[in-house]
Amino acid sequence: MREESDGSEALGRSRGGLTTKIHLLSDQHRRPLAIRTSPGQRGDALMFAPLMGDLRLPRTVGRPRTRPDRVLGDKAYSSRANRAHLRRRKITAPIAQPADQQAHRRRKGSAGGRPPAFDRRAYRGRNTVERAINLLKQNRAVATRYDKRAAVYDGTVQLAAIRIWLRDLTRSKNRP
Repeated sequence: MREESDGSEALGRSRGGLTTKIHLLSDQHRRPLAIRTSPGQRGDALMFAPLMGDLRLPRTVGRPRTRPDRVLGDKAYSSRANRAHLRRRKITAPIAQPADQQAHRRRKGSAGGRPPAFDRRAYRGRNTVERAINLLKQNRAVATRYDKRAAVYDGTVQLAAIRIWLRDLTRSKNRP
């Protein structure tokens, strides 16, 4: 697994108690490709670049790809740094822009720059990521974190991801 740079156990505080966020990259078949956990109050945009660094897309021959064709993300992953990261890697990203960022750009006028490109039709596919997270959280130990240590919880999440992959592979072999 990986070690948190600040030594935390991926636990955050909220009104309801301790929380943990799961950040996930998945394919169009809802299979997890890269997973990270963070404290619940930590911003999503900060986890985007490390999550993209974990991505490995298997091929039939050769090294795995590390650059997908496109990345779909929700508004929480919208930031200049994330968009620049994707531009450098030549990855298209139909990520919606939050209302506060749109208002800030409008207030700045022409100095605010051009709004980022947004493809509504491609953005509709983002629900597959939400459905992949729901598949992960069907495992009770993932939905309700019982583990004290982040490494143990990460292992639980990875095990749930492996179960999703195995279930999908066995179903695809049984299909005509």
